[in-house]
Amino acid sequence: MARILILEDDTTFAQLLEGFLTKNGHEITLVTQVKQSFKQVENNEFDLLLIDYRLPDGTGLEVLSHIRDLGLSIPAIIMTSFNDVRTAVRSIQLGAFDYITKPVNPDELLMVIKNSLAKKDLKSVEPKETNSDFIKGKSAVADKLYEHISLVAPTDMSVIIQGESGTGKEFAARTLHQQSKRADKPFVAIDCGALSKDLAASELFGHVKGAFTGALNDKKGQFEAANGGTLFLDEVGNLSYEVQIKLLRALQERVIQPLGSTKQIPVNVRIITATNDDLSNSMQQGEFREDLYHRLNEFKIQLPPLRDRGGDLELFINHFIQLSNRDLERNVKSISNEAKTLLLSYDWPGNLRELSNVIKRMVLLSPGDVAQIGALPDEMMISVHHQSAPGNSSDLKAVNEQNEKALITETLIKVRHNKSKAAKILNIDRKTLYAKMERYGIE
Repeated sequence: MARILILEDDTTFAQLLEGFLTKNGHEITLVTQVKQSFKQVENNEFDLLLIDYRLPDGTGLEVLSHIRDLGLSIPAIIMTSFNDVRTAVRSIQLGAFDYITKPVNPDELLMVIKNSLAKKDLKSVEPKETNSDFIKGKSAVADKLYEHISLVAPTDMSVIIQGESGTGKEFAARTLHQQSKRADKPFVAIDCGALSKDLAASELFGHVKGAFTGALNDKKGQFEAANGGTLFLDEVGNLSYEVQIKLLRALQERVIQPLGSTKQIPVNVRIITATNDDLSNSMQQGEFREDLYHRLNEFKIQLPPLRDRGGDLELFINHFIQLSNRDLERNVKSISNEAKTLLLSYDWPGNLRELSNVIKRMVLLSPGDVAQIGALPDEMMISVHHQSAPGNSSDLKAVNEQNEKALITETLIKVRHNKSKAAKILNIDRKTLYAKMERYGIE
């Protein structure tokens, strides 16, 4: 049983969620406003947060930021409409485990909750090597990427891995470690984006008992834990200016000083950092120290977004189907032409992470051995239509009407002309749907 906080302003939907999750053995607390959720996470312990994106007094991203500032590590799932999917991808950058789109599919919700709770339970366990669950790709950009990794891995150079959210930055860092001379030593990963300003120094360098309020015992920092091996700092740009100074000193002098201690501890670690922002911009704005940037940037690896990886996309799709069949005990052997066309046309703003989640959902919703287009999220179809909209027309109304007609037609085909279902997917009432069908001459 998990203690779950649901933040949802649609009380009817929230009560449905509460009843469903209670039947599945979870303990539920309901709130309808961002401020109420702040009080709940400050005063109670939760195993999981289920957060609506749009709320009367803010957004779910504010809740994620508040959790991070409190130094809490609670898995969070963002619930969003298809219109907010690209914004929901940002929630992953702020520490959300996943997002799920409305209308929520019960089986998909249980799967995402199970995965979130499993990650929470494993957070204190030494990360396992996951090479068997990844595939390199065979495109020219993939060849160039792994050529660079092979070139720099055997050295002790500091590496910055830059790429959009979901491109596999931690996997690239692990690959660097595994191909290095430190492969038999620890690999320690820290998500700097999930650390509050107050806790970051303690997490990195440790502290002694009584160093600050709440420091009840001595704590070893992650620099010590990674001694002899590799320390991976994800989203390093989120570190405060004060912590950046301490980090620079640790790199230059190869010693750390736990908070509240006068003792200096020698350390020998290789630093790999990652960011989805351009640190040079942060440096120009005075948010990131120039001397630290040059110390970290001895070698830069740029991870390409999934949309630029050509034929690798189909390779990854097949790979994730195999993994999902294994994990979900399904037997999907192929994808319908319509579903494959949609998968290959979509631009994947969440990159490999989003692809993995979509394929797992597709496999879960496919009882047979052929995955159909109905097992894919509706927002993908809408997004593809927006991408393919004619860009050379100056008649905005005509462009919108053309997109609308195409979307209504394709939705009707998808639901086999069930107009009630089509209206629900399109988020309009049936009367409006009938009027638009007549206007556009849709039979």
